[in-house]
Amino acid sequence: MKNLLLLFVSVVVLWLSIPLWAQEGSSKEEAKETSALEKAEKAKLGRWEGIVTGTHEDKSTVTVRRRNGFEQTIHYDSSTRWTSQEHHSQQINTIDASQVKIWDRVICVGFYDEKGDFHAALISKRLSK
Repeated sequence: MKNLLLLFVSVVVLWLSIPLWAQEGSSKEEAKETSALEKAEKAKLGRWEGIVTGTHEDKSTVTVRRRNGFEQTIHYDSSTRWTSQEHHSQQINTIDASQVKIWDRVICVGFYDEKGDFHAALISKRLSK
């Protein structure tokens, strides 16, 4: 009985220590991929929705004003996903940046960088029925 208990405790301790060994090995691999991971870890996720008050294709930005009057410059790049969708609709359409115009209602999902700039991963144009 004593040997069985000792074996059980040994197995549990070994089982609990396996994740620690795996983390040590993966931390070396993560050090190589710091650029994208550092940005993601330092970034604060965000959402900004409102009416488009300006588009600047040369700067890859869209200015969006909330109902409370605050405006935010939304930065986008080639990885930004552009969609359009009607209210309460399940159908999502893929669009491009040129289809978003001034006075369109949009929802932007992305992150704030260390400077406080908002970078959009998704910009969804809201369509009225």
